[in-house]
Amino acid sequence: MTRVVRWASLGFVLGVLTVAAWTYISFHQPYKGYDAVEQFVDIPPGSGSTAMGRRLADAGVIRNASSFKVAVWIRGAGRRLQAGEYRFTEPMTLAEVVDKIAKGDVFVRSITFREGLTVREMADLYQAGDFGTAAAFIAASKKAALIQHLDPQARDLEGYLFPDTYTMPRRTTADELVERMTKRFEKALAPDIVQQASARGMNTRQLVTLASLVEKETGKAEERPTVAGVYSNRLKIGMGLQCDPTVIYALMLAGRYDGNIRRDDLQIDSPYNTYRYSGLPPGPIAAPGEASLRAAANPAGIPYLYFVARGDGSHVFSTTLDQHNRNVNEFQRRKKP
Repeated sequence: MTRVVRWASLGFVLGVLTVAAWTYISFHQPYKGYDAVEQFVDIPPGSGSTAMGRRLADAGVIRNASSFKVAVWIRGAGRRLQAGEYRFTEPMTLAEVVDKIAKGDVFVRSITFREGLTVREMADLYQAGDFGTAAAFIAASKKAALIQHLDPQARDLEGYLFPDTYTMPRRTTADELVERMTKRFEKALAPDIVQQASARGMNTRQLVTLASLVEKETGKAEERPTVAGVYSNRLKIGMGLQCDPTVIYALMLAGRYDGNIRRDDLQIDSPYNTYRYSGLPPGPIAAPGEASLRAAANPAGIPYLYFVARGDGSHVFSTTLDQHNRNVNEFQRRKKP
């Protein structure tokens, strides 16, 4: 009888040691059971630790689902586990896997749209970054309903997709991204900007259109209010804006832009051509940033009606046509060898 008890005790001890060893190995030894360079695991909202463990085990991230549940209990992470898509690239211990999901370290990618891009240019970036097709982005940009509470005339989202850096999960759709961009635009369109524009007799569409011209004409922050002032002065007296970027936009819409503007191009019959048609073009020609929105809403009080590029990214401004012609001649001569 004593011998039986001894064997039973020994068996119990061995069992405990076996479980302890299994727990230690499962918990502390890094594991990678997939062959790919990277492995993605999608954890749906509302998933419990058992379901999470099953998905992780099926993906080869952990050895088995039961060990994950034990690890979650040991780490006290049951209430902190977060849904999302997770990316795994190297062997990890159970503790590291649990901590990664408890921190919500989901996989996201970033895309940056700089100021002054058109929808088509944004779509090209979207596709080049392997986020989706340009066609899907352009289709999403046709959903003018997203912005019609601000601009009832909008037929698309040109000018209303705010330039910024956006981080998003891998499976984010073009529709979801575009909606985020319009919400970001609404945030940038602060109440004081709207009030200043309204005081000058401009609605949102006119404000964004003027801001897009300013954005395309200068990359110098200090020049934006002055450029906006020149265009505002021209609008007041009914003088044509003669803005080259509007011609480029018209050529792009017609599929005729090849990177250059020729003299004949200034006669293209388009409502966006501000050499042929006075006033603002019918809508924005690009995505303005907040600085250009503010410049358009509150342009500098200057007497200038003209400006010409110096060739270094800045401009020289003038009040009379004679002054402007002298400036043009001076800077044209500088460009000649």
